[in-house]
Amino acid sequence: MNTAIFSKRSTKGLTAALVLMLGVLTVTGCGSILPTPPQRADVYDFGPGLQQLPADQATQKPTLPPIALSDFTSTGLPDGRTAVFYRLAYSNGQLLHPYTLARWSQPPATLMQQAVRDRLSPQRAVIYGDTNIDQQVKGGKSPTVLRAEVEEFSQVFSSERESVGLVRVRASLVDSLKAGDELIAQRLFVAQRPAASANAAGGAKALADAAAQVAEDIAKWVEQSGQ
Repeated sequence: MNTAIFSKRSTKGLTAALVLMLGVLTVTGCGSILPTPPQRADVYDFGPGLQQLPADQATQKPTLPPIALSDFTSTGLPDGRTAVFYRLAYSNGQLLHPYTLARWSQPPATLMQQAVRDRLSPQRAVIYGDTNIDQQVKGGKSPTVLRAEVEEFSQVFSSERESVGLVRVRASLVDSLKAGDELIAQRLFVAQRPAASANAAGGAKALADAAAQVAEDIAKWVEQSGQ
């Protein structure tokens, strides 16, 4: 047998095998380092609300005085943040934790303001937003202004499985006068609702329910205050 021919054939075969292996490794390697698409966060709000007004309200004209709804602020949460926050009260209730893959469609203060507006509007005209308040003057007197600070808006866990949606809002009724603002009344509103599940979905639903209760309580308080 010709040793030189055998050697050449063996070398060619080995080279081909190495090329094939390198190709396989290259394809496999490229597949392993390709970035995976990021998971999209679930986006929550307070739901669609009423699909239509009850029959008695649909034909009823506003009977209460107009009110100006100032932009709500947030003192208990990072300003402008849309994360869904939770607290582990059984471990350290002072820490706010954001869910990684869950957020609100708007900051909680804005959602809370919209909930109050929707509750007030069937019975009265609501001037919405700070930029419009000064422009809406009737008979030389500005309407009473409702201001509010959202102090707490989080899912609070008392254990690994049990939690509630906790909402705390401090509301103020103010007369805007040329000499300055005059405080008419102020009150703290607190509501909590149990979460059906120990996750972001359960917390978001519980917080929406608690916010609806706070909006209802604020509307009744405004009316009882004679405004």
